[in-house]
Amino acid sequence: MRDPLFEPIKINRLEVKNRIYMPAMHMNMAHNYEVTDRLVEFYAERARGGAGMIVVGYATVDELSGNVMNIGAHKDEFIPGLARLAEAINANGARSAVQINHAGRYNHSIFLNGKQPVAPSAVASRMTRETPKALTVEEIQEVVDHFAQAALRVKKAGYSAVEILSGTGYLISEFLSPLTNKREDQYGGDLDNRMRFGLEVMQAIRKTVGADYPVIVRMNGNDFMPGGQGRVELQAYAQALVEKAGVDALCINVGWHEARVPQIITGVPRGVFAYLSRGIKEKVRVPVIASHRINDPYTAREMIGDGMCDMVAMGRSLIADPFLPEKARSGRDDQIVHCIACAQGCFDNLFKLKAVECLCNPKAGREKETRAVPVAQPKRVMVIGGGPAGMSAALAAAERGHKVTLYEQSDRLGGQLHLAGAPPGREEFTVLARDLAKQIALSPVTVRLQQTVDEKLLDTEKPDTVIVATGAMPVMPPIPGAELPHVVQAWDVLANKVHVGRRVVIVGGGAVGVETALFLAEKGTLSGEALKFLMINRAETPETLFELAIKGSKEILLIEMLEAIGKDIGRSTKWCMFQDMDRTAIKRLTVTKAVEITPEGITIEGPEGRQKIPADTVVMAVGAKSRQDLCAVLERKGIAHQKVGDARQVAQAIDAIHQGFQAGQAA
Repeated sequence: MRDPLFEPIKINRLEVKNRIYMPAMHMNMAHNYEVTDRLVEFYAERARGGAGMIVVGYATVDELSGNVMNIGAHKDEFIPGLARLAEAINANGARSAVQINHAGRYNHSIFLNGKQPVAPSAVASRMTRETPKALTVEEIQEVVDHFAQAALRVKKAGYSAVEILSGTGYLISEFLSPLTNKREDQYGGDLDNRMRFGLEVMQAIRKTVGADYPVIVRMNGNDFMPGGQGRVELQAYAQALVEKAGVDALCINVGWHEARVPQIITGVPRGVFAYLSRGIKEKVRVPVIASHRINDPYTAREMIGDGMCDMVAMGRSLIADPFLPEKARSGRDDQIVHCIACAQGCFDNLFKLKAVECLCNPKAGREKETRAVPVAQPKRVMVIGGGPAGMSAALAAAERGHKVTLYEQSDRLGGQLHLAGAPPGREEFTVLARDLAKQIALSPVTVRLQQTVDEKLLDTEKPDTVIVATGAMPVMPPIPGAELPHVVQAWDVLANKVHVGRRVVIVGGGAVGVETALFLAEKGTLSGEALKFLMINRAETPETLFELAIKGSKEILLIEMLEAIGKDIGRSTKWCMFQDMDRTAIKRLTVTKAVEITPEGITIEGPEGRQKIPADTVVMAVGAKSRQDLCAVLERKGIAHQKVGDARQVAQAIDAIHQGFQAGQAA
């Protein structure tokens, strides 16, 4: 049967073996612009995994265009490193490309040795809080040439194609947008003038690399900026790129970095932005590549088969599972470890100036050093706890050849991933629980469900080493009235073990408190299916439907003792959660503590003194404590053991999975 995902496709004269396109992503793995062994190993693994085309970068076009953690393409001295990376991709079966870009006003003077960033106009950046220097016409022409020369270096280094980033709020899109282009010369004003710089860049590149070399542009389908560029203008730009600049393919992404429409996080539905690639595909006669939240072959096949695009960009999907393409090609879709769009290891790491990692894949970015080395003498390894840390530990230990038994006291694997997947838009965490359980089923690990490990079992099984992944348990603070029947734990709310009343006060504004608030705010709102039914039948006005989609049946107050809500939430996710809390009218109080709980509600104390708040339900989300009861027994018996995940220290899921993996490898 025909599989649209694995039909070859041509870009210019280049044939690509399938429709899976790994887009360029910031990796923070270059050093002083130079390609590193870490980058080579990372991309070689994705090529071995079966991707049709892999784009690396972005790469710099001049010294104002990026920083030392970008791959360099602005000097000839970087060509040998670029060539080494191209060879690693090409030799392992994929086509290769480099994305070149200029950050414009998104660059920061601290990365430029104090130099001022440049842009079409001196419009301050909300991201950097700096005002760029407006380029002169002469400087614009220099930048055009810089792009062309960088593209030529890409070609000389042996890449199959070059891609130019013309979106996301970087320099070319700054010229395109009326928000950032206030010029009054030939590069500003109407759309034709605002397109001029981007078209000149592509025309110069085409002239430099020749007619047969594939030139691809990654551009916005909608910038999602109020007063910016929507679909219509960007469709016109796409047509001009093909008809006036001879571009061979278009990769469609969405939004600027400062846009308030979520783009990459777990709350974004799979394949939701395909309508934008479809709108452009209907206007041009070159391959169009769709992007964002395409993390499974089914979605990808449907998009291509339904004419929404010609190829699919799967970036973080291939960080999570580099062998996704080969698994899909060979009919093993159920064995894929899906990207859950948590952004904890990829995007959040960029803000910390750290190299990209992955919650789902602890080997990502460390392909060489994490390669399993078979043990000379296998051990009997007991893993206690079937949450993310325990499953990761069991898989790593089994991969080295140990005899591993995994014990879980409940009737399913996954642990707190099931709670993390309860709030609206967080369902992908339950997908990870399922994916890891499938990996366990495929491995030689023996699983014992509904089995509590005690001293007697230890004496019977006689393990050589034990990995303690028993997780944590919620804390109940010593607040007068905490024992009352209308006081419940957040974990029980998320697990749907308890019902709550209309008026809810949540004590604790960390990640669990915020997630519980959003979970409860969804109660009583219209589902997506109901919303579509009512909309297409024009049962209510769009304004009414909007209100019904966001206004639930609960009144929610979230209180936090610290000065800020959500301190343990990653930056990529936090702003979206706060936006959702604003939209759903969740009230928040900081520097506020619970003093007493009564049958009528709760007494709180904050900057405005003591207040009595009526509440039908009080939800405790004040944290958790590690479960380490068995450690004393292990120490007394002299059994070697390691604690991982929440059993070691309560932290994020990425910490649990990475600690588990490391413990399993070290067993």
